[in-house]
This record gives sequence, structure tokens and C-alpha cells, in this order.
Amino acid sequence: MAKSSAILACIMGCATLLVSLTCHGQSSPTPGVPEKVLPEKVIIDTDIGDDVDDAFALALALRSPELQILGITTTFGDTETRAKLVDRFLAEVGRPEIPVAAGTPTVSKGTFTQRRYAEGGHDAKPSHPDAVSFILEQIRRYPGQVTLIAIGPLMNVGAAIDKDPATFRKLKRVVIMGGSIKRGYGDLGYTPPRPPQPEWNILNDIPSAQKLFASGVPLFVMPLDSTQLKLDEVKRAFLFSQGTPLTDALTLLYHQWGQVTPTLFDPMTIAFLVNPILCPVQPMHTRVDEKGLTRPESGPSNAQVCLDSSPDAFFRLLLPRLAAP
Repeated sequence: MAKSSAILACIMGCATLLVSLTCHGQSSPTPGVPEKVLPEKVIIDTDIGDDVDDAFALALALRSPELQILGITTTFGDTETRAKLVDRFLAEVGRPEIPVAAGTPTVSKGTFTQRRYAEGGHDAKPSHPDAVSFILEQIRRYPGQVTLIAIGPLMNVGAAIDKDPATFRKLKRVVIMGGSIKRGYGDLGYTPPRPPQPEWNILNDIPSAQKLFASGVPLFVMPLDSTQLKLDEVKRAFLFSQGTPLTDALTLLYHQWGQVTPTLFDPMTIAFLVNPILCPVQPMHTRVDEKGLTRPESGPSNAQVCLDSSPDAFFRLLLPRLAAP
């Protein structure tokens, strides 16, 4: 009898332990199984329509489940027509629900090469909300969670800092394509060295760039040093032959751009967010001077800067994502 009682007690104890472990497993991650990571909330601020790399950056973001695009804002020049271009692009790739906002128009020295695409769509909205108000509204809604990706001149960024600096500082971080630390335009790493130059996005609104670098918001910089990524003929032929709505839109925008080999500066910001190893950053104190040069100086870090990247690794991420059906 005593032996039977001991066996029964053992069975009951094991059952209790099993129930405890099962319940514990329902409220805790399974050992060895990674927890699901929620997509990162992002806003993309772009001067899409002049150079074609903005369109490739937007396309990569749309094909990256790691990102939740809260909205797209347009900056610099004819911002309303840029917003219409985004409307058409989003509609053609099946993402018309993403909000689009337009910044204050400015005088542009560039050429809006893809204007025909922007004006030829049937899905453009009659008007768009204000970009700065949209950015600040999203930060207030998701404090500490929003990454602002700035791939154009920084008019909207500077205006947001001026309008509500306290809210702007509640961004999770800002990632920009901008600046030139050690290498200028045309320095591809295997050509004769070219010294740093005023980079386009910084040069076209120097005061806003200075405000951003002094804002105290975590800042990640993809300068010319790491973003001169050439979409050569072989890669274009592969991509443009896929025949998907996204690649067809990119093909049309490429031909309206009217040049031969695009340099995909802007998509590196998206690639960095998807896989930071593609563009390793280092802390640096950087100042934007009155000529638009981004000068590294001694002092406490105000930015994380990527000075080198692997074009091969970048395109191994980009091309399969853009080509996917």
C-alpha cells in the first residue's frame, strides 16, 4: 500500500510539473526560437522625380517587410507634383493606402525628369496634407518609435525642428543620405581619389542640415563615401525584364530619367535599416559648414556615419527583393 501511494504521489507531482511548464511556456518565448520583431515604423522624406534613385529607394522599402511605412512626404521644388508621382507609383504597385504629404514648394535648380509620369496618372489626389504637420503628428502618435528616412534636401526636416523641436526630439532616429566625409562624387574606391564635396541634399538647404546635426536626435548618415552604387547594364537587364507592376514602373521612370547608369545613393538608407551590416557605422562628430561640407571634427559624437559599404552585398539584397513577384 505504501508503495502504491508513493507511485501515485510521483505521478501527481510529474503531472503538476508538466502543467506548470506548459503554462509557463504560453507566457514566455520558447527556448531557441527568436521572438517576432515588429516592423520598424518609418516615414520617407523624398525629392522623387529628379534623379531616379529615390524611386528605387521607395521600391525597396515597399518590398521590405521589416518596415512599416507610415507615410511618404515630398520635399524640394514642385512638391505637389512629386506627391502625385508617389500617388501613381503606390497605386500601380498595389499600395494606395499609404499616406502621401507634400512639403512647402521651393525654387529648384534640378530638372524634374519624371514629370510626365507624375502628370500621367489617374490616381493622384487633388491635394495633399502638409508634410511637416504630418511628420510631427506621426511622432506624437508613436513617440520614440518613428524613424525618419530623409533622402532629399532637408527643408521638411528643418521646418519640423523650427515648428516643434520638442516633438522632433521624440523621433527614434533619423537616417539620411547626405554628406561627403572623405570621398567626393565619382570616387568609386578604385578611381583616383576625389576630395570631399558639398553633397546635393546638404547643399540645397544648409541651415536645415545644420539644425539636424545639432538637434540631438540619433542620426545615421549614409554619405557619398558609401552610396555610389552603380546599377549597371547587366543588373538593369535582369530587373527590367521581370514584368511586374513594380519593375515596370521602375523601367518607365528610368527611361524618363533619360540617362544611362543610375547611381543608387538613396536606397542604401533602406538597405541599412533592413540589414545594418551592409553599411557599418562609426560614431563621429560632424559639422556642416557654411559651404555645405560635412566636416568631421573632434568632440562628442553627434552622428553614426557609414564610410564604406560592399556594392556586391547591397545588390544581393536589392535585386531579389525588387524582382520578386
